[in-house]
Amino acid sequence: MSSIVRQKVGAAIYLYESTSFRNKDGKPRNKRIPIGKIDQASGQPIYKQEYLDRMAASGHPIVPSPLLSRFSIHDIHHSSIREYGLFYLFTRLAEKMGLLGVLRTVFPGQWEELFNLVAYLIATGDPYSYCEDWLEQAEAYPAGALSSQRISELLSGITAEERDDFYRQWCLLRSEKEYLALDITSASSYSELIGSVEWGYNRDEENLPQINICLLMGQESRYPIYQSVYAGSLTDVTTLRTTLSMFRAVAGEKPLIVVMDRGFYSEKNVTAMLKDTHIDFVISLPFTSTFALDLIQSERNDIDTLNNTIVHGNEALRAVTIVCRWDNEQEIYAHVYYNARKAQGIREDLYMQVATLRDQAMRLPERYSSNKDYKKYLDIRRSEADGGQYTVTVREDVVEAELMTSGWMVLITNRVGDAKEALTIYRDKDVVEKGFLRLKNSLDVGRLRVHSEKTMQNKVFVAFIALILQSAIHTIMVEQKLYRTMTMRKMILTLSKLKVQMVQGVRILFPVTKEQRDIYEAFGFPQPV
Repeated sequence: MSSIVRQKVGAAIYLYESTSFRNKDGKPRNKRIPIGKIDQASGQPIYKQEYLDRMAASGHPIVPSPLLSRFSIHDIHHSSIREYGLFYLFTRLAEKMGLLGVLRTVFPGQWEELFNLVAYLIATGDPYSYCEDWLEQAEAYPAGALSSQRISELLSGITAEERDDFYRQWCLLRSEKEYLALDITSASSYSELIGSVEWGYNRDEENLPQINICLLMGQESRYPIYQSVYAGSLTDVTTLRTTLSMFRAVAGEKPLIVVMDRGFYSEKNVTAMLKDTHIDFVISLPFTSTFALDLIQSERNDIDTLNNTIVHGNEALRAVTIVCRWDNEQEIYAHVYYNARKAQGIREDLYMQVATLRDQAMRLPERYSSNKDYKKYLDIRRSEADGGQYTVTVREDVVEAELMTSGWMVLITNRVGDAKEALTIYRDKDVVEKGFLRLKNSLDVGRLRVHSEKTMQNKVFVAFIALILQSAIHTIMVEQKLYRTMTMRKMILTLSKLKVQMVQGVRILFPVTKEQRDIYEAFGFPQPV
């Protein structure tokens, strides 16, 4: 694959066509051919004629802009050059998926500023304070500079009613009936002025107060559908019914099919979902549940047979489906799974760990007799009657109790009667976990830098809008196999190099490289002109 690289030599910048290949021993190499240089006055590339001839013969002619000849060197020196490639992709994609239409409807006076902020977050992932600098060099909607003060005003001006209206319009647009994966993450803050920032279980193991963000994402479209923000002290179990009620309020009677991990399980939550005729669910059961333990115990001796074997991906699992009654009323499907290879691996690892602790304790029993890690699995005693000698024995009952549920999993659902299908649906929920990673790592939500409840809510809301567009980019990159040759960051940097120059009000687009053209083609868009 060829690309154009620049190399600065003194004051000059030369252009080379770089082609990657492997030599006879399989080692990667690059071959560079000089094809031109950058004109210092205009900033435009000047290609060698043989390169222009070769590109024309290949069906990809490069047409140098004749417009620059109209202007003086003074005009060119005082012209503006902006990054254009990303703005073209973002606006085309947002228009195609309907996101721009929803923004225009809900925020008729601010949609351009909001979209510019969204584009900035995806392009850089930097704090809001640098947005104004980025807009000075990047093409954007003509909505004015986004200084830190203006961003604060923008965030404080969005109302809860407008947020709900956006969710409502977006839910109506994304009318596909698909499974919605639900999960919660934490975002930490130093602020003492935000009411929702409270101490609670921190999923990032940070010693800071936090908020909890609950996210619903489509498992097929892989788009964020809805989110809600809760106080940091609330647990997953207590937020589930509220989140589903809030989603129902904005989505109307749209069928809801929710996939959840064991953190959301409680008997009250399952009962509430069964009573709502518009909710279907698949949820994993924790092993603190007596219901789950009873199911495992009933299948322990009979599940490990060839007839119960299903193949899922690269794994061979045992699976049994049982139709049960919940609260002596409605029927549910309980799918019980056993992974013999995983269970054996866990057993071997635990045996090795305990045997290592035992050997160390036998050598130095006095040192480890009060260590909690050793006392968990070992009984270390000193006998006064035997001259103060120590005895070390393994607490085998503790070891076996820990292994009792290794390799097992239980899913319950009111809709999916096939064990293999239910497992596929459940495992596909990693879409929401990946969404959280993008939300926190590249959209400036990992650490809240705001000082009021309303601004916090709206900062997370803007990040949600950015996550919609970023998720669409990610989905297309997966479908078109772009990740084989580039990361999303590399794609962003590649398109950022496509620039547009404004000279005396005349717009001049820089030549589109083959790599940029391939990206636009993968997204289904013509190259910009």
